[in-house]
Amino acid sequence: MQVALIFHESAEDLSARSDPARAGAYWGAWKAYVGALTEAGVVRGGNALLGPETGAVLRHRGGADQVLDGPYAETKEQLGGFLAIEVADMPAALAWAARCPCAATGAVEVRPILPMQS
Repeated sequence: MQVALIFHESAEDLSARSDPARAGAYWGAWKAYVGALTEAGVVRGGNALLGPETGAVLRHRGGADQVLDGPYAETKEQLGGFLAIEVADMPAALAWAARCPCAATGAVEVRPILPMQS
């Protein structure tokens, strides 16, 4: 089964990405995690995302586009990235999610990927 691991990181964790005092530990933990997933042969794709201040949300309502520049909401966690993995079942996906660096301070959403119809 293919699942998406969607990483919700705390604002403090996201700020560690560019903080010289914390970036090494932050990226080191992610490199080890993704390395373990890759070594297990389960990674199918994914990426880290830039901070919410760089994005936008578009809604098409009443024939018009409504664009809201980020950040969009005051939240304790922000979407930091995602990986698509292929594992045997949901318990296996949850086991990988539990090993994620952001699981301790944020959250990892685990969602089955809808197979595309041809």
